[in-house]
Amino acid sequence: MTDRTSRSQLGETVEELAARMDVKGRAQARAADLRDKAGAMTVQLRSTAAQAGHAAHERAAHAGHKIHDGAAGTVAVRHPRPALVVGAVVAVAAVVAWRYAKR
Repeated sequence: MTDRTSRSQLGETVEELAARMDVKGRAQARAADLRDKAGAMTVQLRSTAAQAGHAAHERAAHAGHKIHDGAAGTVAVRHPRPALVVGAVVAVAAVVAWRYAKR
């Protein structure tokens, strides 16, 4: 009986060593785990983004109603930030084009 026990223990040890030496298999398993984790994170991020989008839409609609209801004869002034951003992008593009034209 000790001979069978020794053989089974030796067989288990060999199987464990073979599993440790299977680098490609372990790497593929790890890659599959990471793909699953990335997929789950993608779903979570999309859900969070959708919730944020809905909340922003609700806030904008609420703000629009406030402006419409509270300012019966006044005109709402928009923020100049989009114009500043567009101007900065155009300026950067002009500088880059000018630098590449020199070369």
